[in-house]
Amino acid sequence: MGRFEDPQDALFKAINTSLGYDQRLYPEDIEGSVAHAEMLAAQHIITTADLEEIKTGLAAVKKELDAGVFPFNDDDEDIHMAIERRLTELVGDAGAKLHTARSRNDQVATDVTLFTRRRAQATVDRLNKLMQVVYDQANAHRDWAMPAYTHLQRAQSVYLGHHLLAYFWMLERDRTRFAAVVESSSALPLGAGALAGANFETDRELVAARLGFKSVAPNSMDAVANRDFVLDFLSAAATCATHLSRLGAEIVLWSSEEFGFAEVSDGFASGSSLMPQKKNPDAAELLRGKAPRVLSSLTTLHGVMHGLPLTYNKDMQEDKEALFDAVDTLELCLDAATGMLEGITFKRDRMADASSDQMLAAVDIADLLVRKGVPFREAHGIVGSLVRYSVAQNKQLGDLTDDELAQFSDQLGDDYRALLSGNGWIESKVSQGGTSSESLNAQFELARAALN
Repeated sequence: MGRFEDPQDALFKAINTSLGYDQRLYPEDIEGSVAHAEMLAAQHIITTADLEEIKTGLAAVKKELDAGVFPFNDDDEDIHMAIERRLTELVGDAGAKLHTARSRNDQVATDVTLFTRRRAQATVDRLNKLMQVVYDQANAHRDWAMPAYTHLQRAQSVYLGHHLLAYFWMLERDRTRFAAVVESSSALPLGAGALAGANFETDRELVAARLGFKSVAPNSMDAVANRDFVLDFLSAAATCATHLSRLGAEIVLWSSEEFGFAEVSDGFASGSSLMPQKKNPDAAELLRGKAPRVLSSLTTLHGVMHGLPLTYNKDMQEDKEALFDAVDTLELCLDAATGMLEGITFKRDRMADASSDQMLAAVDIADLLVRKGVPFREAHGIVGSLVRYSVAQNKQLGDLTDDELAQFSDQLGDDYRALLSGNGWIESKVSQGGTSSESLNAQFELARAALN
């Protein structure tokens, strides 16, 4: 650089360089450079001959990068400078003209925006695949009874199909959030220059059209200082990873001998270095363990951007490692969750046995009393006392005699016994969104519509 007389200190080079991780932006950087060069030529800022040399040179650079033979230099600060340096080596003065009417500030912002938008769309695609697998598993097990839990204590019986669809709707909300990221990264930063715009009559709309942006960023200072779209991606990723962690946690529980509700396939489990009998649901455990890693990327970038004055500051270089790690981690987790759920086996008899616990019908008994005119709070107290008595007598609710029932209410008769005899309290949950077969059928219709 002409401004400086002394060379950079080696320690400054070490802390300043981003080449070790921003190399992965080279496809976006080259694509953006081609579009910028085409605009410069269209505006007669460079010649058509310059444009052809630049495009030929950039194609050669991309070929080298694709093949892993690109000749990096020790002085290459980042991938953007490395590409421009190599381009100029290949085509001479034409390459040196490429940076006309742009700055690394708007160039980097454009590359990161392109990358984020594409990874958000790729995440939507992955979510669609996982949602389909969840739907298929729910549909295949729609009438398999199981206990559902609050406080990790058996609460009420549901169908496994209903339980699995709970994750479907979590993932559907994740898909909506990532679709919003695609929208929030749809304004082109390029053309903002360093911060104040360019000294040339550029055509930003042309560049936006070439690169698939819907619009151009309306304020040059905001264009180079904006990383909201990265924060949006990281926020969506953190929430999605949290959802996957909950799924993983339940699969870990269900795979245990104590629950015995499910077994993951051998392809998504590991053994023990010591205990030959072990089959550990490690993929599910890692869905739990990787969630805070994604969240840390979000908090990292919030920390970087917090209180940062306009416009560009070198702090913002720290956006990329957080973004890249979150992208890689979440994509791996989504793929692993999809594969694991495709091969999981559920244990119908074990779940049915657990869901036949008559204590899970306590609410249904209370509602039976409500239908006979007993206020709900009074009914709740009656059934609570009934449960306490049954536990003390080591009896099932259905085994209590008429005389025992009469101690708590004179309205618990044949209908009480009919309720308990059929294990049919799942079908009593007829409200919209409930677990009864009728309600569940309606929910599957909504899920099919969401998939389509």
